[in-house]
Amino acid sequence: MQRAWFSGVGLCLAFALLPVAAATAATTAAVRVDFSEHTLKNGLRVQLVEDRTTPVIAVNVAYDVGSRNERPGLTGFAHLFEHMMFKGSKNVGDGEHFYQVFTNGGSMNGTTSADITLYFEALPANQLELALFLEADRMRSLEITQAKLDNQRQAVQEERRMRVDNQPYGRSYERFDELFYDNFGYQHSTIGSMEDLNAASVEDVAEFFRIYYAPNNAVLSVVGDFKRDDALALIRKYFEDIPRQPAPPPVDLIDPPQKAERRETLTDPLARAAQLLIGYKGDVGNGPDQAALQVLSSVLQSGDSSRLYQTISKEKELVTGIGGYVEERIGTGGFYITATVRPDRKPEEVEAAIYEEISRIVEHPIADWELQKARNATRMGYLQSIRSAQNRARILGTYTILFRDPHLINTRLAKIEAVTRADVQRVAKKYLQPTNRTVLTTLPAPAAAPTPTPGP
Repeated sequence: MQRAWFSGVGLCLAFALLPVAAATAATTAAVRVDFSEHTLKNGLRVQLVEDRTTPVIAVNVAYDVGSRNERPGLTGFAHLFEHMMFKGSKNVGDGEHFYQVFTNGGSMNGTTSADITLYFEALPANQLELALFLEADRMRSLEITQAKLDNQRQAVQEERRMRVDNQPYGRSYERFDELFYDNFGYQHSTIGSMEDLNAASVEDVAEFFRIYYAPNNAVLSVVGDFKRDDALALIRKYFEDIPRQPAPPPVDLIDPPQKAERRETLTDPLARAAQLLIGYKGDVGNGPDQAALQVLSSVLQSGDSSRLYQTISKEKELVTGIGGYVEERIGTGGFYITATVRPDRKPEEVEAAIYEEISRIVEHPIADWELQKARNATRMGYLQSIRSAQNRARILGTYTILFRDPHLINTRLAKIEAVTRADVQRVAKKYLQPTNRTVLTTLPAPAAAPTPTPGP
């Protein structure tokens, strides 16, 4: 289930020179991203990672804002605003941000989710100043006009048509969050509704920019081939005189405990097969159960060796696809399972088989080899994710905004390694309960009856 909507679109490292196979064999203690932190006078939090292994730099600006900060009647605003950030600022023309980065051999984009908004670029190391200038200029002086708002409103509405309205199961994913969550911050779609997008005004955009795009509501993470003091001097040059703003109003993101199963069935004229979306409310933020839930998810539904794939797809041949993940959010997260039902099978059969596999884990500890496999897979995936400078910058900024703890980049593997078989069974019993479950079944629309041929 995709929660983040992409608008055009997770050193000095102790293992930086090792191939992946060797890196994954390294001890957890050897996996480390060395970074320094600095706070400018205006409250901008700065993170620097020097890595001389390749002549590149990566810049990531993480803003502490997402669709969680929207209010009824203006949904989709955070994502709409992300588009506006590419429409030019005082010293950068409309579309010039892309042009400057691409013509200097770089890449760039932005993304908005319920919890966070990110802007990022990677460039040759000699273009660090360019990247910092571009990001600072739009943080300081974004140009907001009616014409630009109308243009990007139309772009976002077209994106909604492509990703939701005219996409098989698109409305199902949107409806699932509405059913799953009680809290408005997570309940509504990040991409928003057509009506709410039309309601956004220039004044709304300007106020959103003032409140949420202030330096004291952002984290700047820079990774790559530079000297720390030189980079910090450039950052102070371009960012430090941007005025800070009052802190944004806090948002309550904790859902109350769920007391009974929630269930709904939709008919989708674009779907060609039935689909099951199953979700269980999970831990909050970087909570104490997150690591065990990640291992549980890996054992149950990650990859071809997982229990759900082996039993439901391979042995019983009930589905054409099955899998899921654990979502970590600032507030209440979730444990999700998605299954696409074979045409000759019924959703009820698939659902019963999934619950049977869950019951096995609830009633009996997983095997030692399953625990080790989950640790190995998590370690491999995580080490691969932090190999690139861009991903390291993104992860540092994301952990800082979401969990107020950038050091998770160095402690996350230790949390996974500490998970025991008993921990996995405990969180399965705690969270994968019928009363904590939400189920959305999507059925293909019935075939239209043939039009009778007129008689002579």
